[in-house]
Amino acid sequence: MANIMLLRHGQIRANRQGRWHGSTDSPLTWRGRRQARRTARHLAGAAPRVEAIYSSPLSRCRDTAGAIAQALSLEVEVHDGLREYALGDWENERFHDLAGRYQFIQTATRDHDFTPPGGGESLRQVAARIVPAIQQIHERHPGDERVLIVSHGAALAVALGALIDGDPGCWTRYHFANCSLTELVLSPAPYVNFFNQTQHL
Repeated sequence: MANIMLLRHGQIRANRQGRWHGSTDSPLTWRGRRQARRTARHLAGAAPRVEAIYSSPLSRCRDTAGAIAQALSLEVEVHDGLREYALGDWENERFHDLAGRYQFIQTATRDHDFTPPGGGESLRQVAARIVPAIQQIHERHPGDERVLIVSHGAALAVALGALIDGDPGCWTRYHFANCSLTELVLSPAPYVNFFNQTQHL
């Protein structure tokens, strides 16, 4: 079955400022573009070769994926299920305020159906779209191809919590650095071969 590589997008200004951008569409910083180029060079020289690239629809992922696709002469396929965990009215809040003043992390981890005000998503809703998205991509490539998925830190953490631990509430165990690489094996049972590698940066 396919070899799944998970990649978090390159740096955006909100990452540097410690703010949550879920549904907020934000461009890569200069450093983020450099991270994407370095990741592209690394993957262009790596074996086995990446044969397909999938991306979240948000520009920070599409631009990261695009730099890699150019280096590998591939096309990027956008998958809506790979988008970030949206927080509604709490978009652009600082992480320390979300954790402290709003008690978001604790509440969402305890109550998987909790949704932030203003159209935010619940942990369960995020898991219900990103896990099937990863599984669908895996099933599209029944051979031994290496497939790259470019997504977001929180969404990928929810996916690993659900897949590896059987509980999306375990998302706090998984912190993805910008442009870090993680190898996910889904068959016969999900496990992570390596996690959050950044040596190529």
